[in-house]
Amino acid sequence: MLKMNRETGILQLQSPKEWDVIVIGGGATGIGIAIDAASRGYSTLLLEKNDFAKGTSSRSTKLVHGGVRYLAQGNIKLVREALRERGRMLANAPHICKKAPFIVPAYKWTDKIWYGIGLKLYDLMAGKLGLGKTRLLNRKAVIEMLPSVNRQKLRGGILYYDGQFDDARLAISMAQTATERGATVINHIEVSKLLHENGRVSGVQCTDHIGQVNYTIRAKVVVNATGVFAGAMMKEDDHLTHDIIAASQGIHIVLDKKFFPGTDALMIPKTDDGRVLFAIPWQNKVLVGTTDTPVNTLSEEPLAMEEEINFLIRHFNRYHQTTIQRSDVLSVFAGLRPLVKRKDVKNTASLSRDHTLIIAPSKLLTITGGKWTTWRKMAEDAVNRIAEITGQEPRKCVTANLHIHGYTNEPMTNGHLQYYGSDAAAIRELMQEPGMERTLHAAHPFTVAEVVWAVRYEMAQTVEDVLARRVRLLFLDANAAMATAPLVAAIMAKEWGKDEHWQKQQAASFNETAGKYLLH
Repeated sequence: MLKMNRETGILQLQSPKEWDVIVIGGGATGIGIAIDAASRGYSTLLLEKNDFAKGTSSRSTKLVHGGVRYLAQGNIKLVREALRERGRMLANAPHICKKAPFIVPAYKWTDKIWYGIGLKLYDLMAGKLGLGKTRLLNRKAVIEMLPSVNRQKLRGGILYYDGQFDDARLAISMAQTATERGATVINHIEVSKLLHENGRVSGVQCTDHIGQVNYTIRAKVVVNATGVFAGAMMKEDDHLTHDIIAASQGIHIVLDKKFFPGTDALMIPKTDDGRVLFAIPWQNKVLVGTTDTPVNTLSEEPLAMEEEINFLIRHFNRYHQTTIQRSDVLSVFAGLRPLVKRKDVKNTASLSRDHTLIIAPSKLLTITGGKWTTWRKMAEDAVNRIAEITGQEPRKCVTANLHIHGYTNEPMTNGHLQYYGSDAAAIRELMQEPGMERTLHAAHPFTVAEVVWAVRYEMAQTVEDVLARRVRLLFLDANAAMATAPLVAAIMAKEWGKDEHWQKQQAASFNETAGKYLLH
């Protein structure tokens, strides 16, 4: 296995070479572009200020979907494209992406008919990439499949199928795929300045936050894939006079499985604010979301607002017999969606989820908008423009059927290690060594071996990198994650020969962040 090696990547930054492509941003879009560009033979460097998928890309509803609500908005093009990409994601990363059943409870006969027709159309649009036939359910069947559903005035429901995945785990596997295709990907490196030559962007200045070293790197093309921060990078390029990004915040709460027994997910097509509400089994917990709240302040660690938290608790209780309170929430997390502004629209729920490509006069290539499911198509569209910028012959995209790192034909046979795919066997082998099989926390299955694996093979640099994105403990149970932070810091320190001061600093830094995932 060709492992991601940060030291090797840093050495390449010291070379005077000119890269074909520098990608700024290590979320789904940026990593996707690195995979595509490297696969076409471009020398490719990806720089991420924090960690891969630190931002929006680790804070999704964990759905691989065409977007039922976009169908209701009449955005047929986006839904058709997303359904096609949904099929590709499930085919190319079956260890991380899977088919999942969703049930829409109907409390009016008209809803059963209306949503039934809409979801049948959703099936038809998926065509041969469909995941299963939509079915109308009677009241008894809905209660059997969703034992905790509110039964008052329940008329039946609709069963349909969509995809589910672990977003941050897919991002890590994609970063490994980019490396295997020849790209250099490095986290914890911040681009501080764009370089210009003869009116064109010619490279970047950046700082390695781990080694505390500055670098100047040249490139034929620089791609701005910084999500909600794309506008700031465009202003740095000096050509943008207005914001093109409207950020929308979506939050999720995580609950114990006892509040939502069963294996099927719940989908409410229209809540008080016009959004879709989900309650989804995920990693032996239940994930409830999401909201759509316009925000003016951009943050790398956005906070859930009180009204958003109350909204989710109130709506969960409305549709369930089980009643939850704030004290039942194990973790709450917020993510910012980069939505492309249209001057005539104020409501972020109505703004475009389509992606937008902009080539500045300086030839800075910016891509923003979009959604997780369409990462591959977004990357294809962006990399197609590289030849246009450089004047080279176009090179054909080869990612439609490209297997993501860890691909295996037997993806669901490894328990909680399933998300590692073909790497699971090596992790189980590592667990045979003394102490490696020890779990990090009594209530969760994650082991010491997974921390060591994250350090050795997945470029984890901090306790947060491990507990938030290599294993998902911060998102599943924030208190448990805080309790394990000193142990994880000690394991990492042993791997790198770090001292006790480093361990304490890492644990304290993580716990400061993790405290924001708790409801007080």
